[in-house]
Amino acid sequence: MILAGVVGVVLGALITYVWRFSERRQHEVPPEPAPLVPPGAESVLSVLSSSAVLVDTSDTVVKASAPAYALGIVHHDTLGPPELMELVRQVRRDGQVREADLTIQPARGSTQHVRARVAPLTSRLVLVLAEDRTKSERVEAIRRDFVANVSHELKTPIGALNLLAEAVGEAKDDPEAVVRFSSRMHVESERLTRLVQQIIDLSRLQNDVLSDDATTIKVDELVAEACEHSATDAEAKHIAVAVDVQPDLQVHGDRAQLHAAVSNLVENAVTYSPDGAKVAVTAELRDEDVRLTVSDNGIGIPSAELERIFERFYRVDPARARATGGTGLGLSIVKHVAASNGGSVEVWSEPGLGSSFTLVLPSYSVDDDRADIAEETA
Repeated sequence: MILAGVVGVVLGALITYVWRFSERRQHEVPPEPAPLVPPGAESVLSVLSSSAVLVDTSDTVVKASAPAYALGIVHHDTLGPPELMELVRQVRRDGQVREADLTIQPARGSTQHVRARVAPLTSRLVLVLAEDRTKSERVEAIRRDFVANVSHELKTPIGALNLLAEAVGEAKDDPEAVVRFSSRMHVESERLTRLVQQIIDLSRLQNDVLSDDATTIKVDELVAEACEHSATDAEAKHIAVAVDVQPDLQVHGDRAQLHAAVSNLVENAVTYSPDGAKVAVTAELRDEDVRLTVSDNGIGIPSAELERIFERFYRVDPARARATGGTGLGLSIVKHVAASNGGSVEVWSEPGLGSSFTLVLPSYSVDDDRADIAEETA
């Protein structure tokens, strides 16, 4: 009986303790779990100019900046490129910061060059920073091509001049040969001079900033000068150059630059047209812009090449360009001149049908001149 009483007392005390513990647990507020994304991280991600992504232990994207979506490395809640995902897993395994230059081929669009830096942020999160270097890689490639092409283009006439100089020395007793070789030397020296001058012109135009020498220019005079520049070559090939310029058109810009641009367009039209062809130069006012167009019915340009024809030293047909003495810089100069004078250049071409290049420049009137003078005297 005594044992039974003791057991009853202990059991009652235990039940009372469990009941009171249960009551206390029911009134207690369970602690909130620690946030997955550290405080302030979202604010930092929102102001980053580079792409930033937070990936958790299940390879799920829990937060990403707007540039990351724009770059296309995040799709819904997944880090898209497998190369980036592999870097995340490596960092998660050993906790070491990693950097890599990746070439990403998205499902749509062109190849992207990305500089990635991946680092552990917390025990559960990995931070991915990605910088789109596609444009800078393209600029660097163009720079390398430019240096290589300049070296090649300069070497060609210089080498020719060296050979011709030796030939003149060996033919000193043959007056006809000396005259022939000296004539070739003159041609090569002109080609070299033209190339160097165009390189200098391009270097001045790189920033696409309006020249301090900007003035009001009559379009009909500009066209007449450009056509006169190619008149001898046109006559030699029996090419008729037809001019149709709307009266009283004016633009405001650097006269020397615009003369070089229009002259290049007319010269190209004459150069790449067959004997007896026609070249048309027109200018008209449309939507407050002067549209100066040079058209020919020459060999034309394949559509696949149109995007590259304004690159420095790019030639659709290198062999033909060298035969005609072209430097591959003319259209690049035209593009930069247009931009430097507040305009643009458009092109249409079809193989076998010819090409049309249109220089679009803001129109300038006498009233604009008066307004400028009034502002200066105010």
